[in-house]
Amino acid sequence: MLAKKWLENARRIMDKIEETQLENITKAATVMADSIEAGRWVHTFGCGHSTLPVEEMYPRIGGFVGFHPIIELPLSFFTHIVGDMGVHQFIFLERVEGYGNQIMKGYNFDERDTMWLFSHTGINNVNIDVALRSKELGMSVVVFGSAEESKDKKSRHSCGKNIFEIADIVVDSCVPLQDASVDLKNHQDKIGPLSTHAYVSVVWMTITTVAEILADRDVKLYIHPSHNVPGDTTAHQRLDAALAEYKRRVAGV
Repeated sequence: MLAKKWLENARRIMDKIEETQLENITKAATVMADSIEAGRWVHTFGCGHSTLPVEEMYPRIGGFVGFHPIIELPLSFFTHIVGDMGVHQFIFLERVEGYGNQIMKGYNFDERDTMWLFSHTGINNVNIDVALRSKELGMSVVVFGSAEESKDKKSRHSCGKNIFEIADIVVDSCVPLQDASVDLKNHQDKIGPLSTHAYVSVVWMTITTVAEILADRDVKLYIHPSHNVPGDTTAHQRLDAALAEYKRRVAGV
């Protein structure tokens, strides 16, 4: 049964993350905690399906203020598939060197910030642009992706480096380079990708570690509560407080 095969593959990825990535997750979480404690931001960015972990972490029930999502619509909204903002345009745009620099012009950054990037292969130009510019601005650069599997992939960027070589801290998603993981009879291509599953897992492993570090430092977190729990009469007030804190911080971005 292919459903069980995909589940076995997903469990294997989870086990490998636990066995090999906890130290790097803690390193990443520590620099993120430093940024949030300083009243600054962990900026989050990806292209294509690597925007999904960005959308998952904030705003989200159980997430908290300090993570600033940067999502460039032409690099994420391709559900039209064909026609305007389709797959062909997306594939072209993520390979355009210099596009990432233009995206960065839309925001104010600080050397106390962290840039958290998601890139499965680490070779496309927009992500590398963002990583390089972040380093120039003095930010810590954290990259999550299939680092070990991509180590021999040639960068498309003129700098000659892939994004994992640029990063200060790398967390390996432990996903095969092909991403899809299940063989299908009579077909060349596999089905059942794993990168989104892995990304969401390492995102919450990291964010819970950030929260743990900040709580141990007695830093107040503005957490998004569930407003669907019967009997919780203060959820809306806590949500309002979180959004007010976000607005206060984002005024500088």
